[in-house]
Amino acid sequence: QVQLVESGGGLVQAGGSLRLSCAASGRTFSNYPVGWFRQAPGKEREFVAVTSWSGVTIFYADSVKGRFTVSVDNAKNTVYLQMNILKPEDTAVYYCAADPEGSWRSAHNYKYWGQGTLVTVSS
Repeated sequence: QVQLVESGGGLVQAGGSLRLSCAASGRTFSNYPVGWFRQAPGKEREFVAVTSWSGVTIFYADSVKGRFTVSVDNAKNTVYLQMNILKPEDTAVYYCAADPEGSWRSAHNYKYWGQGTLVTVSS
């Protein structure tokens, strides 16, 4: 079992930055992927980024590439999502998820989810 808790969301103006955290507990010593997803009102949950706990393998959605950065702090069992140059279209509830079975791009494949944190970007 893995428990995930996100934090760091809030209201920010366009062009600003936020850093989200995903703290994991439970089975944290396996090198399973940890993904970031987001869901805007009325839209499906979409892939944002994914990392391994080693931080070696990281992929980003094209929509955030160059603006968002994933990092890992193994000592704190925490994965971060640094979001820069935020745009109004980045407004969504952001979730971290762990241990997918199959493609890490698909939200349906992830076993464990956090409760989500709301990011609102004003224009």
